[in-house]
Amino acid sequence: MPAQISQIMVQTTGKTDVIDVTHQVMGEVEKSNVQNGATTLFIPGSTAALTTIEFESGVINDLKKAIEKMAPEDIYYEHNERWGDGNGYSHVRAAIFGASLHIPIVEGKMTLGMWQQIVLLDFDNRPRERRIVVQV
Repeated sequence: MPAQISQIMVQTTGKTDVIDVTHQVMGEVEKSNVQNGATTLFIPGSTAALTTIEFESGVINDLKKAIEKMAPEDIYYEHNERWGDGNGYSHVRAAIFGASLHIPIVEGKMTLGMWQQIVLLDFDNRPRERRIVVQV
Protein backbone atom coordinates (compact mmCIF):
# COMPACT_ATOMS: atom_id res chain seq x y z
CA MET A 1 0.00 0.00 0.00
CA PRO A 2 1.49 3.39 -0.95
CA ALA A 3 1.93 6.04 1.73
CA GLN A 4 -1.05 8.29 2.36
CA ILE A 5 -0.12 11.96 2.53
CA SER A 6 -2.39 14.67 3.90
CA GLN A 7 -2.12 17.89 5.82
CA ILE A 8 -3.59 19.52 8.89
CA MET A 9 -3.97 23.30 8.99
CA VAL A 10 -3.77 25.09 12.35
CA GLN A 11 -4.24 28.80 13.07
CA THR A 12 -1.94 30.14 15.80
CA THR A 13 -1.79 33.36 17.77
CA GLY A 14 1.99 33.63 18.27
CA LYS A 15 3.93 33.76 21.54
CA THR A 16 4.53 30.07 22.27
CA ASP A 17 1.21 28.51 21.40
CA VAL A 18 0.87 24.87 22.49
CA ILE A 19 -1.94 23.28 20.47
CA ASP A 20 -3.20 19.71 20.83
CA VAL A 21 -3.50 18.15 17.35
CA THR A 22 -3.88 14.53 18.47
CA HIS A 23 -7.47 14.10 17.28
CA GLN A 24 -6.74 15.57 13.85
CA VAL A 25 -3.80 13.19 13.42
CA MET A 26 -5.92 10.25 14.64
CA GLY A 27 -8.47 11.13 11.99
CA GLU A 28 -5.82 11.01 9.26
CA VAL A 29 -4.54 7.65 10.53
CA GLU A 30 -8.09 6.23 10.58
CA LYS A 31 -8.76 7.48 7.03
CA SER A 32 -5.64 5.72 5.80
CA ASN A 33 -6.86 2.27 6.94
CA VAL A 34 -3.25 1.36 7.80
CA GLN A 35 -3.30 -1.34 10.46
CA ASN A 36 0.42 -1.75 11.14
CA GLY A 37 2.98 0.83 10.11
CA ALA A 38 3.79 4.37 11.16
CA THR A 39 2.86 7.98 10.74
CA THR A 40 5.40 10.70 10.24
CA LEU A 41 4.45 14.29 11.02
CA PHE A 42 6.43 17.26 9.76
CA ILE A 43 5.90 20.98 10.17
CA PRO A 44 7.48 23.15 7.45
CA GLY A 45 9.05 26.32 8.76
CA SER A 46 11.79 27.21 11.20
CA THR A 47 9.79 28.78 14.04
CA ALA A 48 7.49 25.90 14.99
CA ALA A 49 7.97 22.37 16.27
CA LEU A 50 6.16 19.16 17.14
CA THR A 51 6.41 17.08 20.32
CA THR A 52 4.34 14.96 22.68
CA ILE A 53 3.25 15.85 26.20
CA GLU A 54 0.34 15.39 28.55
CA PHE A 55 -1.98 18.17 27.40
CA GLU A 56 -2.94 19.43 30.86
CA SER A 57 -2.85 23.09 31.87
CA GLY A 58 -0.31 22.64 34.68
CA VAL A 59 2.28 20.82 32.60
CA ILE A 60 1.66 23.15 29.63
CA ASN A 61 2.42 26.13 31.86
CA ASP A 62 5.50 24.31 33.21
CA LEU A 63 6.65 23.65 29.63
CA LYS A 64 6.25 27.30 28.68
CA LYS A 65 8.29 28.38 31.72
CA ALA A 66 11.03 25.87 30.88
CA ILE A 67 11.12 27.04 27.25
CA GLU A 68 11.49 30.64 28.39
CA LYS A 69 14.47 29.63 30.57
CA MET A 70 16.12 27.62 27.75
CA ALA A 71 15.78 30.30 25.07
CA PRO A 72 14.58 33.56 26.64
CA GLU A 73 12.73 35.98 24.40
CA ASP A 74 14.43 39.05 25.85
CA ILE A 75 18.12 38.30 25.23
CA TYR A 76 20.25 39.34 22.25
CA TYR A 77 19.90 37.21 19.11
CA GLU A 78 22.10 37.91 16.08
CA HIS A 79 19.23 36.82 13.82
CA ASN A 80 17.30 39.93 14.83
CA GLU A 81 20.15 42.15 13.59
CA ARG A 82 20.06 40.59 10.15
CA TRP A 83 16.31 40.42 9.59
CA GLY A 84 14.85 42.88 12.09
CA ASP A 85 11.84 40.68 12.78
CA GLY A 86 12.48 40.11 16.49
CA ASN A 87 11.93 36.36 16.37
CA GLY A 88 15.45 35.02 16.86
CA TYR A 89 14.29 33.24 20.01
CA SER A 90 11.60 31.40 18.04
CA HIS A 91 14.15 29.87 15.65
CA VAL A 92 16.28 28.65 18.57
CA ARG A 93 13.27 27.19 20.38
CA ALA A 94 12.06 25.36 17.27
CA ALA A 95 15.53 23.91 16.68
CA ILE A 96 15.65 22.54 20.23
CA PHE A 97 12.37 20.63 19.80
CA GLY A 98 12.52 19.65 16.13
CA ALA A 99 10.15 19.71 13.19
CA SER A 100 8.99 16.09 13.04
CA LEU A 101 7.58 13.12 14.91
CA HIS A 102 7.43 9.44 13.95
CA ILE A 103 4.73 7.35 15.68
CA PRO A 104 4.23 3.61 15.18
CA ILE A 105 0.74 2.35 14.29
CA VAL A 106 -0.31 -1.02 15.69
CA GLU A 107 -3.70 -2.55 14.90
CA GLY A 108 -4.88 0.72 13.37
CA LYS A 109 -4.00 2.89 16.39
CA MET A 110 -1.11 5.20 17.14
CA THR A 111 0.99 3.84 19.99
CA LEU A 112 0.69 6.92 22.17
CA GLY A 113 0.70 6.49 25.93
CA MET A 114 -2.50 7.06 27.89
CA TRP A 115 -1.57 10.63 28.84
CA GLN A 116 0.47 11.44 25.73
CA GLN A 117 -0.85 13.91 23.18
CA ILE A 118 0.70 15.34 20.02
CA VAL A 119 1.22 19.10 20.19
CA LEU A 120 2.21 21.82 17.79
CA LEU A 121 4.50 24.41 19.36
CA ASP A 122 4.41 27.75 17.56
CA PHE A 123 7.15 30.04 18.80
CA ASP A 124 6.82 32.87 16.29
CA ASN A 125 6.02 36.39 17.46
CA ARG A 126 3.00 36.76 15.19
CA PRO A 127 -0.08 34.73 14.26
CA ARG A 128 0.49 32.11 11.59
CA GLU A 129 -1.40 29.50 9.67
CA ARG A 130 0.66 26.36 10.22
CA ARG A 131 0.63 23.27 8.04
CA ILE A 132 1.44 19.84 9.42
CA VAL A 133 2.26 17.27 6.75
CA VAL A 134 1.00 13.80 7.72
CA GLN A 135 2.38 10.71 6.00
CA VAL A 136 0.90 7.35 6.98
